[in-house]
Amino acid sequence: MDGISPALTLVVALAVGILMQSAARHLRVPGIVLLLVAGAGLGPDGFGWINPRSLGDGLVAVVDLAVAVILFEGGLNLEISRLRREQTAIRRLVTWGAIITLVGAALLAHWVLGWEWMQSLLFGGLVVVTGPTVVGPLVRQLRLRPRLVTVLEAEGVLIDPIGAILAVLLLEIALQGPESISGAPMLLVSGLGFGAVAGGIAGLGLARILRVRGFVPEGLENVFTLAAVLLIFEGCDAIVHHSGILAVTIAGVVVGNLRTRVDRDLREFKDQLTVLLIGLLFVLLAADVRMDDVLKFGWRGIAVLAGLVLIVRPLNVFVSTLGSELSARERLFAAWVAPRGIVAAAVASLTATALEQQGVAGGVELRAMVFLCIAGTVVLAGLTASPMATLLRVRLPGRDTVAILGAHGLGLELGIQLRGGGIPVVFVDANPDHCRLAEEAGFQVIFGDALSERTLQRGRFDLVDSAIGLTSNQMLNNLFATRARQHFGVPRGYVAVSKPEAGLTPELVEREEVAVLFDGPHDIERWEVRARHQELEVGYWVYGKPERSPDGEVAELPAVKERLVILTIRRGERVMPMHSKMKLEAGDIAAVAIHVDEREVARGVLEARGWTEQVGSAVGEVVG
Repeated sequence: MDGISPALTLVVALAVGILMQSAARHLRVPGIVLLLVAGAGLGPDGFGWINPRSLGDGLVAVVDLAVAVILFEGGLNLEISRLRREQTAIRRLVTWGAIITLVGAALLAHWVLGWEWMQSLLFGGLVVVTGPTVVGPLVRQLRLRPRLVTVLEAEGVLIDPIGAILAVLLLEIALQGPESISGAPMLLVSGLGFGAVAGGIAGLGLARILRVRGFVPEGLENVFTLAAVLLIFEGCDAIVHHSGILAVTIAGVVVGNLRTRVDRDLREFKDQLTVLLIGLLFVLLAADVRMDDVLKFGWRGIAVLAGLVLIVRPLNVFVSTLGSELSARERLFAAWVAPRGIVAAAVASLTATALEQQGVAGGVELRAMVFLCIAGTVVLAGLTASPMATLLRVRLPGRDTVAILGAHGLGLELGIQLRGGGIPVVFVDANPDHCRLAEEAGFQVIFGDALSERTLQRGRFDLVDSAIGLTSNQMLNNLFATRARQHFGVPRGYVAVSKPEAGLTPELVEREEVAVLFDGPHDIERWEVRARHQELEVGYWVYGKPERSPDGEVAELPAVKERLVILTIRRGERVMPMHSKMKLEAGDIAAVAIHVDEREVARGVLEARGWTEQVGSAVGEVVG
């Protein structure tokens, strides 16, 4: 074990971290659970493949810089407009809530574990934080009500730098003695104040640079931002000790709320980098903890963990959310779910190392107890959050909305047919004229960039069941559908395809797990012109046994392809968009858009394919 090189330790930790997080997504469990198990199993108590001590002082630098990037990424995802609506609860959770947790955890450690007061206060400071890298994915997976999601995510991101500064302050008091207590409030205020101001100024400057086209060469924006974040962190720390952690968090919030031309790419880059760093840190830090140190707490350790979960956290939440708009059920859920994460682990390891270097006892026990709390709260949240959310009824209603990109032409016709079948429809479009037409038809319309996460959030894509890209730009259609699936978990995606050979083939569509809309490729732009000139009508046809082509298959009709488009299929009481993977069944009722100038030819084609025209409306609305 002693012969393990620093480079090998880092490489193995990186590889194992990514492997464990990939496995966690497949198994639908919090990644931290597998990371802790892997770190312990590959560390000195296991196979001995990872030896964090081989990094020496480099471990502290790795932890510091990785935490800076992780907190910047967390700030990027906080939307100020959402924070304002829940500002009372958030402000109290990161102030009064932090004090309650600090005092409550310290009392538990002192009474149950028998620790000295200074060691107990250090423990309280370390468990003040929650884990945004655990809370964020958890609440999105559960599809909680937006108000509750905002409070939990904001608390997780904002409490981390506050808790870290508080823990470091308590560490300095422990190392320098009681005489340093008098200067502690000033150190706390200066660290928080300078970090907030410097982070805000740095964030404004960084956002301004990224908004100026050509200032940063194309393709270098992400690495430029990464370098800037690390400079902000170390620069602020050099001026005011331990202010950098808050500065990078505030800078992330500012940059995330000032739209830049690289906003989407920056978020994706930082998200992937954060996944990489979280895996690295958890594996390294877990490997640095000895299992004997954790197990020796016995029932006392479990009692402290139970006290944090059942007494301290509920007291924190109920005091902090008095008078807020959170309902009683939402407050109960927030009181139950408070997993600790990477910042608690990182600061605990740094604190234990500092105590050991100064010859102060208690660092090993402190780190082991914090890791026990991390493992216990994460496992508890991972196993019980879903049934608790169901029991308390704080989840969103089931997905039933269809989101359509393109509020005109066939898109508007498709929306009318789906709405007639009782399906809620929301349109997304960046053209004001198209939005006006859809609004006049009684639809909810979201004006904005369809690839912007904020636009999709305004469209409540957490309630969307199907995302349909229906413009003449088939690559945009594909990006819209896949982004909705990847970022909001939308179950189904459909894309309109005009020319498969021109940039978007059916094979690409299948790899992206979306389906080709309608009965195959159609010239969408041509149909848009027909709709604008009122040259199309919608009729209803019942499917039977076709005279030619096998039952359930859609035959290719190159000569008459643009004379008709099958928009929707009604099967029993269910109405759904027609798509190329659908197998037709006898009795299906189709809403078919037909070019009026070729009405008779289109009818002949449909009859030859086994369709019989139905007089009247199949879904309650006819357009023509």
